[in-house]
Parts: sequence; structure tokens; C-alpha cells
Amino acid sequence: MSIALAPASSVAGTGHDPIRVMVVDDAIVVRGLLARWVDAEPGMQIVASLRGGRDAVEQLDRTNPDVVILDVDMPDVDGITALPQLLEKKRDLVVIMASTLTRRNAEISLRALALGASDYIPKPETTREITTSISFRRELVDKIRALGLRRKRGPVPARVILPAPPAAAPVADVGEAVLKHVTSPDIAPPAEGDAIRLRAFPPVAPRVLLVGSSTGGPQALNALVGHINRVIDESPILVVQHMPPTFTTILAEHLSRASGRPASEARDGEVVRAGRIYIAPGGRHMRVERREGNPTIALDDGPLVNFCKPSVDPLFSSAAEVWGGKNLAVILTGMGSDGTRGAADIVAAGGAVIAQDEASSVVWGMPGSAAEAGLCAAVLPLDQIAPKIVRLFAGDRS
Repeated sequence: MSIALAPASSVAGTGHDPIRVMVVDDAIVVRGLLARWVDAEPGMQIVASLRGGRDAVEQLDRTNPDVVILDVDMPDVDGITALPQLLEKKRDLVVIMASTLTRRNAEISLRALALGASDYIPKPETTREITTSISFRRELVDKIRALGLRRKRGPVPARVILPAPPAAAPVADVGEAVLKHVTSPDIAPPAEGDAIRLRAFPPVAPRVLLVGSSTGGPQALNALVGHINRVIDESPILVVQHMPPTFTTILAEHLSRASGRPASEARDGEVVRAGRIYIAPGGRHMRVERREGNPTIALDDGPLVNFCKPSVDPLFSSAAEVWGGKNLAVILTGMGSDGTRGAADIVAAGGAVIAQDEASSVVWGMPGSAAEAGLCAAVLPLDQIAPKIVRLFAGDRS
């Protein structure tokens, strides 16, 4: 049989409507393992375990999943072929593409995002590695939960945005306040619908653009860079997207095409110059430092930061030291809180932070964390961020 239906008892006692998950992978050991991981999680239910894309399309109406884990490489009907057929039958379906770390699969995964997939997850190369990879299991479960809950919650109610004061609020204690916001179990997160307080933009126009993103980031980055050409020509753009090696190589190529400007993975020791987009390479943190008076890329293979490598925080914090108040940091869609501590350093050094708003984010984790910490001078829909960046670099603070 190519399909396994979950018994009703698998979700007994969860107390709420579970996230319904379909796993599609031609390797029986892999799909069995993923199904067991999902069913072991509270609030999740496996509704189908299938060997190919054709089965997934045929069983979609019957099983009614919220989330589909869709392997890229399968005989008969592969993932990229099945994807548009699945979305045609169920437009709000969350599809997470799964693929190994090859250039071909990276290209397919990023193309799948353009076709409507919500996200991707890189699979370890062998079944043994999949079985023993704690990080892969955690990432898979976290993405199912975040994306599945967002889908089940439906349209996001608008947040009240309180206008910035005429002058920037004091920043001396911002680091300590943000540390408590991110790490303290004694501080409850703001309730849904609570107002977000904005800061004033600095009086000096920015000269460096920093961007951090994760889940949903490739689509958001492509949309952003195609509309800030004037800024790219006059300023360096440094980007951290949570991605593994190979994927960041393909991302850089996509951003170069979208912007019509040079974009590449950053190289250790290269001088940062205007007119280029620098992408943190997968598996390495990207910082900036001054060498012989020049702002220079510094890559390192240190430990994970916020469970990520590359992480946004090291870039933001180091940029605050190098460029001070000349930084404009933008935090786009993504899970978790990466970027919030670095954003606090940007603000403390006199720079500004913009966050993508909740309604236009695939997941409002990273931008929401910075916004709720009171670090942002603006919280905007994705399509309003590029025009705002252009105006700020031109000296408009309104």
C-alpha cells in the first residue's frame, strides 16, 4: 500500500484541532521515520504517508492535510511536478519541500518557492544521517508547527502601530531590555493585538543596508532587491538568510538577476564596497570588521547562534561597531528571534531598524520579536519596505 491513514487515537487528548500532516517520500524508511516524529508531537497528526507525487494529488481531498512534506526526487511524479497540482486543488495548502544538498536540488527548491511552496528543508544525505540528526528533526517539527498554526489561524488581525516620538527614545539600556525580552521566562509576550511602539528614525541618512531573513525569506528578498537599485549603487548591501551551503550560492544568483547588480556569497577578507550585495555563505557566520581602515568581511565557523549558522545577530552587532549610526537594518519574515539582539546594538549605536509586518510575513517570528522589543522605527508590509528604504537613503525621515 502507498498510503497509511492515522488512527483517530493518535490525536486523542490534545484538546484542539491538530495540524494534519501528509508525508510524501519514495523511501519507505524515511517516510516512516518522519511520520513517527510528527505523530509523537502534541497537536500534530499524520493523515497520510505516501511514496510519490501522483498518490499525493489523488489522496489530497480524501486526507485533507494542512501541511505536506514533499520530497523533491521521486519516481513517477516528482515533487516539483506535483507541487502546482496540489496547490491547484487546495490553494492555502502549506507545502514544505525536502531535498538533499545538491546544486540541482537547491535550484529546484528555490524554484518551488516561486511556484507557491511555503518553505524547504534540506535532508541529510543518507537514511542513517536522517535517523540520527537531532537538528533535522527539530527543524522539521518547528517548521510544521509554525507554518501549520499560521495556516489554521487564518488572516492576521492588524496590530496597532503607535507613531514614533519626535525624538529617539534613550538607548542606554536597550541591550539589557532586549536580553530580558528574548530570554526571560518571567516576561510574557505581548498579547495578540497589543500596540507596537515605534522609535524615531535617526537624523542622519543611512549609508549601509543590512537584511536578515529566514522562513519565506528568499521570496521576500527577491521582491525587495528588485526595487532598491539606486540604494545598491550607492551603498553596500549585506544579507543573512538562514540557508545551508549550496543553497546560498543559488540564492546569490537569484538576487543578482532580480536586482541587476552583482550579488555573491561573501569571501573572508574582502573589502565591503558600494554597488554589491554580499550574502552570508551557508554554514558560516558573516561579520564585518575594520582592517587597515577598511570595512572588511570576516567569516567564521563558530558555534550556532540562535540555532543558526549563518545567524543575523553577528552581522548586525559587528556592523553596529563598524558603521555606527550609518546602518539601516531590515528584518524580514522568519521563525525565531534571530536578529533582535543585533538590532538592539544597531539602535544603541544610532542606527535604525525596519521590520516586515505580520500580515505579509510567512512567519512573524524574527520581525515580530524585534518589533515587540520596541526596536523598530517602522513595521511595514513587504511591498512598502523598498520604497521606504529608498526614501531614507535619500535623506527623507518622514
